Amino acid sequence: MSSTTPMTSLQRVLTTLSFQEGDRVPFFLLLTTHGARALGMSIRDYFGDAEAIAEGQCRMRERYGHDCLYAFTYAALEVEAMGAHVDFIDDGPPNAGSLVIERLEDIDTLAVPDVYSTSCLTRSLTAIRTMKTRVQDDAPIIGVVMSPFSLPVMQMGFASYLDLLHGDRARFDRLMEVNTEFCVRWANAQLDAGATAICYFDPVSSPDTIPRDIYRELSYPTACRTIGEIHGPVATHFASGRCLGLVDSVVGTKSIMIGTSSLEDLVKAKKQCAGKLTVLGNLDGISMRRWSKDDAEGEVKRAIGAAASGGGFVLSDNHGEIHYSVDESTLDHIADAVRTWGGYPIGRLS
Repeated sequence: MSSTTPMTSLQRVLTTLSFQEGDRVPFFLLLTTHGARALGMSIRDYFGDAEAIAEGQCRMRERYGHDCLYAFTYAALEVEAMGAHVDFIDDGPPNAGSLVIERLEDIDTLAVPDVYSTSCLTRSLTAIRTMKTRVQDDAPIIGVVMSPFSLPVMQMGFASYLDLLHGDRARFDRLMEVNTEFCVRWANAQLDAGATAICYFDPVSSPDTIPRDIYRELSYPTACRTIGEIHGPVATHFASGRCLGLVDSVVGTKSIMIGTSSLEDLVKAKKQCAGKLTVLGNLDGISMRRWSKDDAEGEVKRAIGAAASGGGFVLSDNHGEIHYSVDESTLDHIADAVRTWGGYPIGRLS
């Protein structure tokens, strides 16, 4: 049943999660570094200031009218909490600048950070609390964790991690134990601080990265254990990686939403997920850097036409983070197109 009564963002999202049509298609602009530009700050200074992070998120939602606040800052945050150095640049997301596992023996002594006394984590928790105070129940606040299975790419480097997957199973198991405990603690701390749901980023598990039999043997059991201990709703996102073929497995982890790649057919994604998972996606964040107004409108119409009918769909980018190089005018065009074409019931998009 569709609704013509204006909804809050939270109502709109909960309606689509129930596979029903609300007043319009919900959309998430998953913006991080853009908050620094909105406040006239460097990216380093912005991410070092919890109040600024919250203010940036609120200002961007006020401008674009999208349906969430995004508590994610940068992917290297979690290895920073374990002692890694983070490299900041002027025009893009920070990245891990050092490894916390330089030798396999380092896994033996790797410790779970205290999420309530590690400054980079407590800063994010403060930002979430501030967002919650500002937004109350008007819009969902999305917290983020890296999956225990994907985090080792930043902890030890991709090549070393692939060697570990096919080599020292005892140390792999210990690394998963440490990472799972950290992931659960970090996710639940964000929920306790006021996050509405958790995005479980798991790019290594995409069939674009590892064979499906490795996923089923190693990643899937880890995801089931981890998500089963998170005290709130979880969305699984493969961060640009393809997910079709893993839908039933993601359902088995008790996730409620799945992020889709721009390389995938949204019609097929919606069909596979119907009644089981809400589909999130799948605007191409790379080509978005060059979109004209007509391009933005055309891509929004394409996605809405493919997946919005019947609910169970949130329009977003394909990666889970819109790059700093995407111009604000493009984001305006995306938001305008959703308001023009995303009202339920979806009519002819021509």
